[in-house]
Amino acid sequence: MTPLRSLPAGRSARIAVLDDYMGVAHRLAGWNRLAGRAEVSFLTAPLPVGGEARALAGFDAICLLRERSAMPGDLLRALPDLGAIVATGRANRTLDHRAAADLGIAVMTTTGSGNGIYATVELAWGLILALMRHIPQEAAAMRQGLWQTRLGQALHGRTLGLIGLGKLGGRMATVARAFGMEVLAWSPNLTPERAADAGAQYATKAELLARSDIVSLHLVLGPTTRGVMDAAALAQMRPDAVLINTARGPLVDEAALIAALRSGRLRAAGIDVYDTEPLPPGHPLRSLPNALLTPHLGYSVRETFETFYRETVENLESWLDGAPIRLARPEES
Repeated sequence: MTPLRSLPAGRSARIAVLDDYMGVAHRLAGWNRLAGRAEVSFLTAPLPVGGEARALAGFDAICLLRERSAMPGDLLRALPDLGAIVATGRANRTLDHRAAADLGIAVMTTTGSGNGIYATVELAWGLILALMRHIPQEAAAMRQGLWQTRLGQALHGRTLGLIGLGKLGGRMATVARAFGMEVLAWSPNLTPERAADAGAQYATKAELLARSDIVSLHLVLGPTTRGVMDAAALAQMRPDAVLINTARGPLVDEAALIAALRSGRLRAAGIDVYDTEPLPPGHPLRSLPNALLTPHLGYSVRETFETFYRETVENLESWLDGAPIRLARPEES
């Protein structure tokens, strides 16, 4: 096993906290505990595409917020000073753990998203309610002096189709039943028995898409799920249905979704995740009136971030003490 890289000698460690888009990390944990031992920089903008190595040159440790910034092997090999990475959450699929281990970079994790699981489900329901009752449009109309411009739809008696019935999908089913909805579920490995245990009715993918008023995605992104909602799947949805994606952008064929929304083949979509994040300013999704967009807010709540950053500081302290804790295994990629 490659020994861990040495701590910087004769100077304070230089630490970068990446992708702090909202500029909140500095006040959510006791960073002052590192005073005198480290200089901490909070980076509020994404790393420049193609210039990641230049932006991170000279840092001894970097702190990642989930998978916002990818850390492939080529980038890690271009950072000879890097001795530690703190990755929030239990797993990070965009970090090359094997390359980090081979280079002697300590990779530390934090506990899971905690309230992030609940928060993502809450956001999904926020998108559903906003689309079904036209809340953004009606709120904007009120500011213009208007009154009751669109007729919404109730959730009671309608059908929710869940593509994915794990922890998040299961919570979605619980809330749907409270609203008085019928719940259908499908995933590549779901069985009728497991669906019933979660309070849903198993359906084939085609049946779910054809029957559901709302289709909500809750799958892990992988080779078998990438593009699970392609042009053919979108065409199977009812024209008056809505699609919700708070899971991962590439689960949906983005070009096919844009085409379906533009043509009116699909009534609306509520989207929190994208193929490219942050979503570029001129992206066509931003101009579609029937696309309700949020900037990957799913797990982004105070309770989750406080846990992430508190444990990040603990991990950094342990690394500076020469005994890093919560070390990830190289196979956790």
